[in-house]
Amino acid sequence: MIVDQNGCPVGQNSNGVCPVSGAGARAGVRGCAFSGFSMDAQSVLYGAPQGPHTVKILRQREEKTMIDLLMVSETATKDLENADSLNPTPSQVLAMALGAPARRVLTRADEMGPLTGWRDGYLSSNYGFCPPEPNASPMALALSAGRVWSDICERMPGIVARGKIRETILQMPLVSGERDVIPDDALMAAVTCLGILASVYRYEGRNDGREGIAAEVNASAFLNATGDAEDEEPETKGVPRNVAIPLRTICKRVGRPLPHLTQFDLSLYNYKIRDPTNIDPYVARRENMDVRWPVFGDYAEATFLLCMAEVHGVFVQGPELIARCQEKVMERDNEGLKRDLAELKEMIDQLGPAFHKISMNSRSGENFSNPVQWGQRFAKFSAPLSGRVPALSGLALPLFHLMDAFLGRSSYATFLGVEALHLRGWFPLNIRAFIAAVETEYKVPDYIISTGDPTLIGLLDGLVESYAGERGFMGTHRYKVYGFLEVVAKTGRVETNGGSGSGDTQGRPWEEVHNSLSDSMIERLQPFRRTITKKPNELRGCFAECRAAAKILGRESIDNDPDRTTAKITIGLEGTGITFAPGDRLAIMPKNSTKDVTKMLLSLDLEERYSEEVPLDKSPEWTALARHMASVGRPWREEKKPWLTVRDILTCGHLAPLTREIVHSIHLLLRASSSTVLKVLASETWPVHGSIGDLLRIAVTEVPQDTWNKAFNQDDLSWLVQLVPVEVPRTYSIASYSADPMPKSVDLTISRAEHEISPLLRIESDPETKRAGVASGFLNPHPSQEKKGMKQDKVLIGVSRPINFQLPVSPSVSIGMFCGGSGIAPFRSFWASRIQHARHGRNILFLGVQSRSKFLYEEELVAHVRNGNLELHTAFSRDKNGLVYDSATRQLRNKIIEPRYLDATIVENARTVCDLIMSTKQGGCGGYIYICGSVSLYETVMTGIRRAIYVSCASSEKLPEILLATAFAERRMMLDIFMTPRPLSFDEPPIPMTELALHTGHREGSRMWIGVHGIVYDITDFLPTHPGGTLIVAASAGLDASRTFDDLAHTNNPEVSTLLPKYAIGRMAPKPKFHEERLDACYADWSRYLSLCVESLTTLSLEVQSILSDSDVWSQGDLLNMGGIRKFYQFQSRFLQNGFGTLFGPRLQELCLKLSFTVSTSGSLDESIPDVMGMTSRAKTSKAAVAVQKQIASIGAFVCDGAGAQAFENGILSYAREVVEQDLRFLELIREYVCTGMSAFDLVQQSVISDPRVEKLATNKLSRFLLSVLEKAAQRLQGFYDGLAALSLFNPRIERNPARARWQLVGRYIRDGSFFVYTGSDKPDFSSSSSTTTHRRRSGSERISFTDVVANINDMIRLRQRDVISAGGDPSTPVRPTLMPGPRNLALQQMDRASPTSPFVSTSTSSFFETLDADALHQINAFIHGNLNSIRNLSRVPPSLDTLDELDKLSRQLNHEDGDGEPSEPGQNGAPPTPPQRNSATLSPNPSIDSREGRPRQLVRPYSRSRDPSPNPAYYKLTVPT
Repeated sequence: MIVDQNGCPVGQNSNGVCPVSGAGARAGVRGCAFSGFSMDAQSVLYGAPQGPHTVKILRQREEKTMIDLLMVSETATKDLENADSLNPTPSQVLAMALGAPARRVLTRADEMGPLTGWRDGYLSSNYGFCPPEPNASPMALALSAGRVWSDICERMPGIVARGKIRETILQMPLVSGERDVIPDDALMAAVTCLGILASVYRYEGRNDGREGIAAEVNASAFLNATGDAEDEEPETKGVPRNVAIPLRTICKRVGRPLPHLTQFDLSLYNYKIRDPTNIDPYVARRENMDVRWPVFGDYAEATFLLCMAEVHGVFVQGPELIARCQEKVMERDNEGLKRDLAELKEMIDQLGPAFHKISMNSRSGENFSNPVQWGQRFAKFSAPLSGRVPALSGLALPLFHLMDAFLGRSSYATFLGVEALHLRGWFPLNIRAFIAAVETEYKVPDYIISTGDPTLIGLLDGLVESYAGERGFMGTHRYKVYGFLEVVAKTGRVETNGGSGSGDTQGRPWEEVHNSLSDSMIERLQPFRRTITKKPNELRGCFAECRAAAKILGRESIDNDPDRTTAKITIGLEGTGITFAPGDRLAIMPKNSTKDVTKMLLSLDLEERYSEEVPLDKSPEWTALARHMASVGRPWREEKKPWLTVRDILTCGHLAPLTREIVHSIHLLLRASSSTVLKVLASETWPVHGSIGDLLRIAVTEVPQDTWNKAFNQDDLSWLVQLVPVEVPRTYSIASYSADPMPKSVDLTISRAEHEISPLLRIESDPETKRAGVASGFLNPHPSQEKKGMKQDKVLIGVSRPINFQLPVSPSVSIGMFCGGSGIAPFRSFWASRIQHARHGRNILFLGVQSRSKFLYEEELVAHVRNGNLELHTAFSRDKNGLVYDSATRQLRNKIIEPRYLDATIVENARTVCDLIMSTKQGGCGGYIYICGSVSLYETVMTGIRRAIYVSCASSEKLPEILLATAFAERRMMLDIFMTPRPLSFDEPPIPMTELALHTGHREGSRMWIGVHGIVYDITDFLPTHPGGTLIVAASAGLDASRTFDDLAHTNNPEVSTLLPKYAIGRMAPKPKFHEERLDACYADWSRYLSLCVESLTTLSLEVQSILSDSDVWSQGDLLNMGGIRKFYQFQSRFLQNGFGTLFGPRLQELCLKLSFTVSTSGSLDESIPDVMGMTSRAKTSKAAVAVQKQIASIGAFVCDGAGAQAFENGILSYAREVVEQDLRFLELIREYVCTGMSAFDLVQQSVISDPRVEKLATNKLSRFLLSVLEKAAQRLQGFYDGLAALSLFNPRIERNPARARWQLVGRYIRDGSFFVYTGSDKPDFSSSSSTTTHRRRSGSERISFTDVVANINDMIRLRQRDVISAGGDPSTPVRPTLMPGPRNLALQQMDRASPTSPFVSTSTSSFFETLDADALHQINAFIHGNLNSIRNLSRVPPSLDTLDELDKLSRQLNHEDGDGEPSEPGQNGAPPTPPQRNSATLSPNPSIDSREGRPRQLVRPYSRSRDPSPNPAYYKLTVPT
């Protein structure tokens, strides 16, 4: 039955009265309870007209005369000399006659799409860019001859896992793509399936087990075995004709000039809905979708594609709302435009959480997207078919282009902007037409600005921030990409599919991506944020987040505390356009108290100059604030000359508490003439509680008048902006909810903080010993200090939305809220929102309070409990008058209870808590847990939850931790923790870099440390609760992560800065200060090498964890997965071919050159030097190394030989586990050696401090010692190869079918000829193709002269020249670097990455380490040219030194060093060297000797291992005597 949604299905009336029952409006669709009536839930949500009369209704809205719409009668005409401007332009008249162009395009798409199989692209009023019925096109394809394509795609994960891609596709019959065979309804499914088949065929050819270490040449000729014609197009060249021919036909039918696979094919057109009735809040959610045709079948692929689909699932009503906004502009309907903008912003607000479901946390279930797995599988598969077609990138999704057009983006000058315009040209025609319609006529931003309506301007500003702002969707996307790509780049991937990072020249492509996305965000924000002077990540936590001015309407007591320690603050929002949702926070720029301002005025003699303008030229921060304050309410305007008064500076500046930087600047201004300033500066802990005025009013009595007058010159007040920093906003959880899309006010719950004033800042005339917090004292002053009119104070405000503190999408899910004191604030908005739904889940509140007198919102809570909307469990820590919740009657009753903390109440309700924590798969209700309060409350709650789980359902002590970690990973456990940062004492012993480097946490049970801005944090206990999981943190483990923290805005993010001090363990040791330039340079070089060792280790461990722990890597459908074999083969090939090139390549050669030069210049000319590079070269080309490479080549042979691999399944798994474990142990050993050398610098520094005259001698001795450290490390390399060579891949005894394994093994020996005895010299060469070297064979302990060192450098240059020639290049000109310095076409970049001969391929080292090698070559070049004369004298080489000059070219190339030659015997395994000993004549007593026992003190703590890692003596435990 067809039902008119605008009339009654029985009486056809629409007066709101049912003709059957006589009732008025009812709870149901359009007030109708007719059982046969149905309506799309999303259309109800956004108010789009429905039914067969939709078009008629929409056109009726436009039935106004053009005169009504175009001629403005209110315009004053009296004083006009020329009235031509009163007439509309021809384009305006034409556009008005045709109607809103966006609506016309949308209507045409709705009408034509179902009739043509959506050949022009999916676009509709109800479903946006998503297919109206995701199953329609696949079903049509399944009913046609093209079913063979979809059948193979459905089996693709299994086919890939068995290694039978090419075999299966070649056996497929040729099916025509013409209309008589493939109907229009099947086109979109057909183009997706054929695109997948073509791309996966290419993927298999590029990753067939010959791209790394191989025993034969890559069989690339196989790609052309399908009979390609000479005129074959690049897109289908090498692709079998049974795929290429129909692909070309189908692509032409859907309007694609060239055959290719698009991003929306893989994501928007490639999902299926699990439960179509699960519509709350929208159907296309990650948890309600599956990939229809996955390629690999892993979570990384599924999450990546489905989150893109979900973003558009959120946006299904976006095109409809945008068309309505354009109609409202045409009709000049401001009120309607406000409603539509508010609804559009509500939709955009959901994009960030949808994208945030891509999780790097391994416990996040099906949302887990392993970046290592993604970068080595799907990222390589997604390479385009040629460089002529668009790249598969998120940049190619239509949502972003539509929003850019709607918001009036006018600049596309950045790399991503240029590429966006290029990709838009390849969009389906419906989408291109709609975007063009939106950005040509009736531009919404221009109209809003012309109205001057503050509410409209505020709504537009909020929409811009929600989409393109730092805390909006673009900001969320940028931070997610940063962490994801850092892990991917360090494990082989170079850049994003969008090409960001392609211009990276520092080996940190994730940072280049971050910068590219930031530039793109600025382009979007610039029309509305003309005051932007910083990058978006630098704006977080600063005044720029407060973009509206509002009044404080009231302060109200919410408990029985006479001092009103906690109050409800109401702030008006009328005219601001601000909207908010439960869980949002309000950022407020606080104002200093009148008392603090008065102290400053009196101390600086500024009472009479309160309103005087202050010069801002010397302070960019104050200048930016002035511009920002002038732009509030009119963000598109820019103040030409910003200005502020003394009042503005003192009111909005940071006056308290005192930071070390502020006190130090005052100390310099007063020229160290104030004893009080000196005492404060000597404080052990910071910050010091007190204000600048407190300090100055004491200092003014101690400082000579002339000094004071010079410091604070009254003739020029520019010093004021240098003395007083700009204050930062504070964020508070919103404690109210409004169903109105444009709320009139917002409530906060503010608890006033109080601090003891430092005794150094107290004076007798002022008895005050405590001071209120700046922000809390301003918002919630003591009632006795609240002045008349204070409620109407205007403040700058802004709304921020935390990603990790939001209600579940479904109101039927139960939630548990744990809080104390003012931490109840966000939960007040939670329960107010959820009780609006008739069928909401359980709302359970656990509240900790000191006493009944401080019980916040008691009346409101009791009322909700009585109405059955809330379950309340309380704990009073200082009061016996308790409240107990009766679960039977659902009421509260008074009861005398001993004072207790919240953990006791939690344990009392253990069964309820355990049920909330456990997911539905674990038998629980899968509830959401929220904790809001101080760090101490967080610890109390977590203790109680652990005990509750253990008491209720745990079988072991580990189970609570597992359940909690899973809840955090699934984003069902969210935190809003606040605290006063714990002061750190400067007297604590510093932590040396070596100690930090040894705590990378990559071993189970080990600790993970990071350094940030001079502080070391032990974050081991924080890892389970880290929203991004451990992978993203592990990438920075053992290192100084300050740069990463700044990029991610963690430094100025209160969510991070308030929690991080809990894990601080000390300060980082400062860099040693040396007067000797060479010693200082040596320290810098060695510290870089240590960082390289640590990053190599952590990077390796990321892949090792994936190889050892991920079950889906090795198993698929209970059978051996060839994907695991391919992953291990590529990993080990990359490690052996290039991983050692990082540690034992140019960087090591740079160290050897510089250290050898130092030793030679301070000793005799013929002094011997360890042959470090020779030993590494001989180790790489030894018999053991060749044997290892042969084994890895055998692994590669199994990649496309599933039957052969299954015969040796147990052997492959055992071999992989043992090999990666030895890889890890070897890097751990190298790290300890380098740490030993790093510790020697501390000994040298102590010697230099006691006797500065010995610094030159210490430099020489230290250089000798460091060379001996490198020598021992090089000797270990041979032991490493010996250990790997002792392992066997083929062991028939451990296989399931030993007999079959033996026969397979015999067959392999016969095929490769090793079963027979060779009589000739032509033996198979299993070594790397780039392994030739010119190093002469020497014994492991032989030493060389500096002349040999320089000769080895010449050899290295010739090797690189030979590599250039062998690659077909000109040795006289530099070849193209691996990392392109300039922008390139995205498709070409992706083709490069996927090519088996490209440096982007997985077997090449990562871009990060490649660029480190290039930097090392550059450093060698600079060092040689800087010391050219000395080197010529020392090395006794001809003065031309032509080959050394060529380093200038070669340092710009990222080549890979390897070597071969005559195999040598294993190196000598000796104990690590000892640091330089003191010289009896000049050096001070050796600080490495323990005076109490007279025995050496250990510089580096031995790496503890549970067992000896290898029988080889090279892996014995390291103990370093000094």
